[in-house]
Amino acid sequence: MQSQAQTKQAAVLTSQRPRVTISYGDGIGREIMTATLQLLQAAGAELDYDEITIGEAIYRDGVKSGIPDSAWETLRQNRVFLKAPITTPQGGGYKSLNVTIRKTLGLFANVRPVRAFTPFVDSHFPKMDVVVIRENEEDLYAGIEHQQTPEVVQCLKLVSVPGCERLIRYAFEYARANGRRKVTCMTKDNIMKHTDGLFHQIFNRIAAEYPDLEHEHYIIDIGSALLAHQPERFDVVVTLNLYGDIISDITAQIAGSVGLGGSANVGENFAMFEAIHGSAPDIAGQDIANPSGLIHAACMMLQHVGQGETAARIQNALLRTLEDGIHTRDISSEAYTTRQVGTQAFTQAVIERLGQQPERLSAATYNPDAKRINLPTYEPLRQEKQLVGVDIFLDWTGTDRNPNVLGKELERLAGPHFQLKMITNRGVKVYPNGLPETFCTDHWRCRFVGIHAALNEKRDGMQSSQPVSYRAITDLLQRLTTAKLDFIKIENLYEIGGERAYSLGQGE
Repeated sequence: MQSQAQTKQAAVLTSQRPRVTISYGDGIGREIMTATLQLLQAAGAELDYDEITIGEAIYRDGVKSGIPDSAWETLRQNRVFLKAPITTPQGGGYKSLNVTIRKTLGLFANVRPVRAFTPFVDSHFPKMDVVVIRENEEDLYAGIEHQQTPEVVQCLKLVSVPGCERLIRYAFEYARANGRRKVTCMTKDNIMKHTDGLFHQIFNRIAAEYPDLEHEHYIIDIGSALLAHQPERFDVVVTLNLYGDIISDITAQIAGSVGLGGSANVGENFAMFEAIHGSAPDIAGQDIANPSGLIHAACMMLQHVGQGETAARIQNALLRTLEDGIHTRDISSEAYTTRQVGTQAFTQAVIERLGQQPERLSAATYNPDAKRINLPTYEPLRQEKQLVGVDIFLDWTGTDRNPNVLGKELERLAGPHFQLKMITNRGVKVYPNGLPETFCTDHWRCRFVGIHAALNEKRDGMQSSQPVSYRAITDLLQRLTTAKLDFIKIENLYEIGGERAYSLGQGE
């Protein structure tokens, strides 16, 4: 029996004439969307459209999200969205519309295929053919930020087990469904051992279920360097949100032009398709924008709704146009451009080549037996969680910011249930036994553990923990308040499944 989500997705894929929500966006959006719709019609795509207005005009009307309620209704009814780029106003108070749509509609995977079109589009990597699959809802893009002291702001990095599992499994299923051979994971878990470490651990566990596919892991810094220097060694790359945002633009640019790239944002019962470039208001209305990115996105959409044959016709016509040297300004070259054209002329050239095949570039093919990707239902984890301490964050500038003074005061206030284990400033241990060279801001993390927890002599290690109570924590906070110490937040320290579930301070 199909789940509700599976049933909804199947309805999208099997409908004879799916209804697609479209938005013309901002900047060059109207030009490239008009061109794309003309091409879809000429190619015989079986689609109906509902238009919504989002973006800059809605922001100017005072809607901080950039999307009106009526647009949500249309999106949820149609469940397929082809979107031109939009402009988010500069300055505080405006939420990214792309992030809002992705998170609200559960679009957990951002899929960005990038290939080289050499020699017709200049690139140093003629064999490049990479797909970046990026987590779309979590990480630093959760958008949870606070200024906690006059000197320090914080951004929360949220990574979840279900978020990692479904993205990574999707990447392996995508690789298998599309004839790919290898999946590469990129993280920074040598530094962020809990957040990025979780992603890497789940990658290794899921990879073992796909023995037909190679798998590997790189730290994101060297992985990015290799991706920019030797992209042909990669096939499918799966990574967290921020890293994926960066490396997918890098891959698009080194392949020839960001203007060529399209992307899919995929959820369990909804999908959004868009070009990877921005709205480029500086060239809007000049008929010079390259529509190829949105055209590629539209082809991904056609595959999603079961019209892969039409998608292949469009892609091959586009490839033949590039081979014939008909190029927009961003990809033109003295060696291979026979005619530099604008948006409309380029689109017309592609339309004229519908039904033709490229002669030198590898042709797009349509697989009528391709299976859509179904993911198993997530089973929630059941693990024992034990409270063993608390990190209390203070805004403190007393006594020349001397951590020894603060440490002695906190030891006095620790009370009958706690002992002060350490104080850090920007993650570096400054008490006890800190170094005077360490620069301190007004933001202090003060770690308290149970009074009977076994610490070593320097208090930089804990041999055994001891459970503490929530009541003991609130009593401790009351003592700090009475002493006029400004606590700005707390983080409880847990052991989950018998393992330490918090990071150590540098020097702890």
